[in-house]
Amino acid sequence: MTVRWGLIGASTIAREWVIDAIRAAGGDVVSVMSTNAERGRAYAAENGIPKAVTSVDELLGDASVDAVYISTTNELHAPQAIAAAKAGKHVLCEKPLALSLEDAHAMAKAATDAGVILATNHHLRNAASHRAMYQAIADGQIGKPLSARVFHAVYLPPHLQGWRLDKPQAGGGVILDITVHDADTLRFVLGENPVEVIAFAQTGGMGKAGLEDAVMGVMRFESGLIAQFHDGFTTKFAETGFEVHGTEGSLIARNVMTQKPVGTVVLRDASGEHELPLDQHNLYETALKAFHAAVVGEGKPSATAEDGIWSLATGLAVVEAAKAGHAVKVETGF
Repeated sequence: MTVRWGLIGASTIAREWVIDAIRAAGGDVVSVMSTNAERGRAYAAENGIPKAVTSVDELLGDASVDAVYISTTNELHAPQAIAAAKAGKHVLCEKPLALSLEDAHAMAKAATDAGVILATNHHLRNAASHRAMYQAIADGQIGKPLSARVFHAVYLPPHLQGWRLDKPQAGGGVILDITVHDADTLRFVLGENPVEVIAFAQTGGMGKAGLEDAVMGVMRFESGLIAQFHDGFTTKFAETGFEVHGTEGSLIARNVMTQKPVGTVVLRDASGEHELPLDQHNLYETALKAFHAAVVGEGKPSATAEDGIWSLATGLAVVEAAKAGHAVKVETGF
């Protein structure tokens, strides 16, 4: 079947990545919702979308829409996803799923009750680099993992410097924007869950209204592994990376915390350094192919609602730890 999509939000990420990925994965984009009618019409025309509407209800009432992609500001995710599920639409939602665990669980329950798919758009677990790291660890190539390091501090380009930096009520700030991705990628690669975090946040000149634009911290995982993370909107010249260090070797990845299918992974052990072969593919196409398969009962999305709840819970714990100045347990409500 061809999954027909409605976009809730005429967003940059949909334009740059998701629309093409839907089409490449065999789906079709049939409608877009923007509360600004003029913007919606222009967006539809520019992206070859047949219909533009101005309300969620109108989009959800369209029988030609099978699934929705939600990329509005964070505080709108929960009510829009719940409404979509109740209308019988499958949902791919941007991270974080919501601003509270209660809302995220309500989204998951609505989807379960309606018998529809709810997935989280955590793209990084679809990267060839992270999948190769996961497999190397699963195969025992670095022995027992003991520690990890994620550096995901980037420069937020001017065209994205809106609500993320000046609207606390919309769930802005670097932690709910980027640290949640770190949490999901660490969970995926390591195959275990975080249990506790400690962090310091920073406002380095971009974040307004008390919103953090950088954060450093440490997550402790179930096995005792500790993972250091650095996320930022203010670092113009840094590279990104992901490292996992074990008793018998280390995995060292560079330029992999990105939307693009790029980067390298080196395995360093007693025999020297070996670059792992990577079968690079568009991360969003990989996600959409898995989503389309899940819709017809074949497998599950690459990042489920449960995955989204875990990353949200970790992000909220980091927010609390940065404010409180002490370690905070990761509580998911499961």
